[in-house]
Amino acid sequence: MSYHLRIFVIAAFLLGVVWGIAKASSVETAVDQTAEEILKRSGVTGGVIVDIGCGEGRLAAALCRNDRYVAQGLDVDARAIESGRRMLYARGLLGRVTLRVLKGSYLPFIDNMVNLVVVEKRDLVSNSEIMRVLRPLGVACIATGDGRWRIKRKPWPKDIDEWTHYLHDATNNAVAKDTVVGPPSHLQWLANPKWSRHHDHISAMTALVSAGGRIFYIMDEGSRESIL
Repeated sequence: MSYHLRIFVIAAFLLGVVWGIAKASSVETAVDQTAEEILKRSGVTGGVIVDIGCGEGRLAAALCRNDRYVAQGLDVDARAIESGRRMLYARGLLGRVTLRVLKGSYLPFIDNMVNLVVVEKRDLVSNSEIMRVLRPLGVACIATGDGRWRIKRKPWPKDIDEWTHYLHDATNNAVAKDTVVGPPSHLQWLANPKWSRHHDHISAMTALVSAGGRIFYIMDEGSRESIL
């Protein structure tokens, strides 16, 4: 190989490397911009995010901006899921962002659990299934196919009341209009602290109110030993 030909080959190789890096950077920038648009339009500032038709999970990773979010991507492409898991591991995101092969037309989540559902591929699950897993006031962000996103918010159920005061409302009668409340029938989620004080002692939780899809409470996370 002549000197000039070697120079040409080396130059072509370096150009290809630079072009590949620039292309990858451009893709990541576009994904970050899409994630920012979705979070801004949905108004979701934390909680559980589900990305349907996630591919390698790049958008799911971009949506999981900080510790307030956890995300799971779902897709029928097992190879893309495996490639995405390696990408998340390399970025140190695997765990807070997880990827799973979607099997069947049902989402693997309990009712009223998810804060934000992002639908990149619309033919994988039905609209009713998306609404089932969304919590009241949760948001579905659905790709329209032309680079835009359609926002759909789950309404607050009429049979679920709000507890705005210590004794339900300003009348202090401790009687809610909620017709859904009843004895526990299943587990919705687990959150710390997993244990609180025994009923013989001062309660660990002294107050809780809930309104507008938000919960405010006072929790004493001190020792669970006897105050005596």
